[in-house]
Amino acid sequence: MKPRKVLIIGAAGRDFHNFNTFFRDNEAYSVKAFTAAQIPDIAGRKYPASLAGKLYPDGIPIYAQDELESLIQKLDIDECVFSYSDVPYAFVMGLGAKVNAAGADFSLMGPKNTMLKSTKPVIAVGAVRTGCGKSQTSRRIIEVLMAKGLKVVAIRHPMPYGDLEAQRVQRFATLKDLEFHKCTIEEMEEYEPHVARGNIIYAGVDYEAILRAAESDPAGCDVILWDGGNNDFPFVKPDLMVAVVDPHRPGHELSYYPGEVTLRLADVAVINKIDSADFANIQTVRNNIAKINPKALVVDAASTLTVGNPDVIKGKRVLVIEDGPTLTHGEMKIGAGIVAAHRFGAKELVDPRPYVVGKLAETFKIYPNIGTLLPAMGYGDQQIKDLAATIEKTDCDSVVIATPIDLQRLIKISKPCTRVEYSLQEIGSPNFDGILADFVKKVKSKK
Repeated sequence: MKPRKVLIIGAAGRDFHNFNTFFRDNEAYSVKAFTAAQIPDIAGRKYPASLAGKLYPDGIPIYAQDELESLIQKLDIDECVFSYSDVPYAFVMGLGAKVNAAGADFSLMGPKNTMLKSTKPVIAVGAVRTGCGKSQTSRRIIEVLMAKGLKVVAIRHPMPYGDLEAQRVQRFATLKDLEFHKCTIEEMEEYEPHVARGNIIYAGVDYEAILRAAESDPAGCDVILWDGGNNDFPFVKPDLMVAVVDPHRPGHELSYYPGEVTLRLADVAVINKIDSADFANIQTVRNNIAKINPKALVVDAASTLTVGNPDVIKGKRVLVIEDGPTLTHGEMKIGAGIVAAHRFGAKELVDPRPYVVGKLAETFKIYPNIGTLLPAMGYGDQQIKDLAATIEKTDCDSVVIATPIDLQRLIKISKPCTRVEYSLQEIGSPNFDGILADFVKKVKSKK
């Protein structure tokens, strides 16, 4: 039989992992192309031959998703495999309709064919949407495990936006490692908080190689912590699965792919941001968890804020800068910076849209509902320059920075600034000290 001709629909992450784990050496299939979406400037590359394996000596081309239907015809594609996350069900099936109308099958891959097995105990943290507080949950779990004497190595969901061959396996232990790997702002927002706390974190493209490197890390490894991205389910089979839900977006846990998968897999569901959400929305989320995963332990949590200098906010006209992906495909209208601005008495939230330049202007065109805040977009040098220029042009008294990294380390800002940091705080019981107690006993008994 001739190999089945496949096109993988992706966004520089899950798509490469699906290829590596299922298609790379599978002679029953011939992957003709990837398509790219969500992330700016990642189409037009090639998945390199060094990563693609013996069946693909010339590598595999990556096209823009806009070309999908014509590619199905041109390449005579039999099957399109949808392989990215944080999208509503209507979008997924709308894309499926395009694929079917163009003549190809449309499919989704699940854990059985894509989850790697670790030689170490694994805790996975995911979320039902981008911006739920997954990263702060991961950091909280690591704190508990480290306090109990365990060495934890984190593995982050992929963000390979540059040289794919160079990004095959990445290890981050110091801030200099971020520079060495030429990380974008989006990458630094996920890696830097771990590194700043003394944690080692891995990421890249080839997660089989990444997992084995993490397991044998020279600093030692007792537990692997999978720090998920978007609302994707883990690449590594977990012994304990944690999913974070967001009462600021009630109902999304049942209407976004693959967020509902993540929640259905969860042993623990964390309802975050209880301190800033409406009671009715909290109850909606709680009821939905009970409906689809009644066996999950439910942790109530607050996203507690720390403001470096409240005087920069009080009575001032402030420009609020928030995490980029949370505002764009995460569709959030409120983040830690907005909450802090209101709590600490800002006179006005300044709308940055009249002042945006370059690629940031494109971002607001693609995502017109961002609102009165500035996404810290930085997928490349030009976006970082445009971000800096927009901040300088904006008519405001001061700047509230609510990104996970210290933005002033990368961008010179002449206006008065203060940084907002946030961490997970469990409310009552169950909490992670209790939940992880049995897990830790099992780990230590095997050492």
